[in-house]
Amino acid sequence: MLLGLALSAASPAWAGADLSAYARARAADGDGHTQVAVASYGQALLQTPESVTVARRAYREALEAGDDALIDRSLAILQKNGEAPPDAALLMLATAIRQNDVPGQQAALKRISTGPFEFAQPALQAWVTFGAGGDALVGLDPDKGKSIARRFNAENRALLLIATGRVDDGVVALQALLGADQASLDLRVNAAQLLAAQGRSEVSQALLRGDDRVIVAFRSRLGAGVKPSAGFGVSRLFLRLAADLAEGDPTPISVALIRAALRVEPDNDRARLLLADALSRNAANEGALAALHAIGPDSPFHAVALDARITVLNRAGDSARALLAATALSAAPGADSEDATRLGGLFVAARRYNDAAKAFTLSIKRVGKDVTWAHYVQLGGALDQAKRWPEARKALEKAVELAPDEPLALNYLGYARIERGEKIAESRAMLERASSLAPDDASITDSLAWAYYRTGDAPRALPLLERAARAEPANGDISEHLGDAYWAVGRRYEARYSWRAAAVVANADDTARLTAKIASGPVEGNRRP
Repeated sequence: MLLGLALSAASPAWAGADLSAYARARAADGDGHTQVAVASYGQALLQTPESVTVARRAYREALEAGDDALIDRSLAILQKNGEAPPDAALLMLATAIRQNDVPGQQAALKRISTGPFEFAQPALQAWVTFGAGGDALVGLDPDKGKSIARRFNAENRALLLIATGRVDDGVVALQALLGADQASLDLRVNAAQLLAAQGRSEVSQALLRGDDRVIVAFRSRLGAGVKPSAGFGVSRLFLRLAADLAEGDPTPISVALIRAALRVEPDNDRARLLLADALSRNAANEGALAALHAIGPDSPFHAVALDARITVLNRAGDSARALLAATALSAAPGADSEDATRLGGLFVAARRYNDAAKAFTLSIKRVGKDVTWAHYVQLGGALDQAKRWPEARKALEKAVELAPDEPLALNYLGYARIERGEKIAESRAMLERASSLAPDDASITDSLAWAYYRTGDAPRALPLLERAARAEPANGDISEHLGDAYWAVGRRYEARYSWRAAAVVANADDTARLTAKIASGPVEGNRRP
C-alpha cells in the first residue's frame, strides 16, 4: 500500500493502476531474478503504458536480459516523454542499420553528435556513408578533434582504407596504431578480416602473428574474411568503446553498447565475451554464463569463453563449479601451461596445496624451455603452504637461479629461509638486494625489516617497518611485525596498538595469537609460526 501511495503521488500515470506486476518486477530485480523481472516489467508496462518510471527500469532490465522487444517498447515510452538516456541513440543507430533505414540512421547520428558519444560520431558517420556508397573518408581527419576522437578516427580510417580497396594505404596507416594491448588485438583481427575479403590473405596472415589464443584461432579460420559494410564498422566501433569502458567499473552504458553491436552483428562472439564480463561484474551471473555458452566450439573465441566461464563462476562465489571447470579444461586434449596454472591458482584458493603443487608442476612440464622464474615461485609457494619445505626451497632456489635480479623471487626465498633460520647472512643479503631493486614495495621492505628483527637488530628493523606500515596500513602481517619490533625496544603501548590494527584484518587463527600478544606480549606459545 505504501508503494502504491508513493507512486500515485509521484506520477499521475499510476493513478488507479494495478501495481502487482511492478512490485513483482522490483522484488525480482532486487533478488537477481532477471527473467522474472523482465516478464513482470513487461506486464507492468501493459498496465501503465505512460509511466516513465516503469519504462526506465524496464529498459535497463531488458538490456541486461537481452529482451529486444522490451528494450524497444521501453525506449518508445522514454523517447515520447523526452526521457531517453544517451545510450538510446546507439540502439537507434543499430536498429536503423539493421533495417536499412537511411533517415533513421541520420537521425540517430544527429542525436549521437549532441551526446556523450559525440567524439565517435565522425567515425560512425563514415561507416554509414560507406554503407550508402558515398565517400566515407571525407570528414574523417585523424588529426582533428579531441585526443580520443583522433584515436577512433585514425583506427577507423585505416579500416575504411582497406574496405574501399586502398589496401596498401590502409596497412601503412595500421602500422602506426598497432601495439600489444587488447585494443590492438581487436584492430588487427578487424583489419585481417577485411583484408581477407579483399583477397589479401598474405597480408592478413601477417597481421595475425603471435601465440595469443584468439590470434591463433583467427589465423586458421580467416577463410574469405568479412565483407565490409556499415554494420561491420559500427558494431566493431561499439565494441571498441565497450572494451575501453570495461577497464573501469561496469556501467549500463557498457551493456547498451554491446547489445547495440549484437543487433547489427548477431553472430559476433567478441561481443558475447564482453557482455559476459559486464554482466558478471554486475552480478548477473546466469546471463553471463548463457552468453558464454552461446560461443560454440567453431568460434575463434571458444577457448577464451571456456576460460571466462571459470572467471564468472569465481566471481559468483561458486568456487566448486569453477574448480570442476578448470580441472576439466586442464585435462582436455590440447590443454596448455596456462590451463594448469589457472587450476593451480584455484587449488591454492581452496587451500588444497598439494593439488596446487601438482598443477604447477604440470604447468612447468607443459611450458618446457619457456619456463620462467614465476612458474617456480608458484610451485615453491604451493609446496611451502603444503608443509613440504625441502621441495619448496628447491623450487624457490630455481626461481632465483632463473632470475637473480627479480625482487619477488629473492624476497620469497630470503624471507622463507630467515623464518626457518637457514643461511641467515646469505638470506639477509638476498632481502637487501630485493629491497634495493624494489624500494617502494612495502612487502619486501617488511621482509627485510623482519630479517633484521629475527637476527636481533630490532632498532634497525623499526624504521623500515614503520615505512611499510604507512604504505600498507591494512596489511596485518606488517602491523604484527611492527608491534613485535615496538615491543622489543620497550615501546609497549605502540606495540599493542599495532597488534590491535593487525587483529582487525586477521583470520581466526591469527586473531587468537594477536589477542594473547595484546594481553601479555610475545611469549612462548603466541609467537608467529
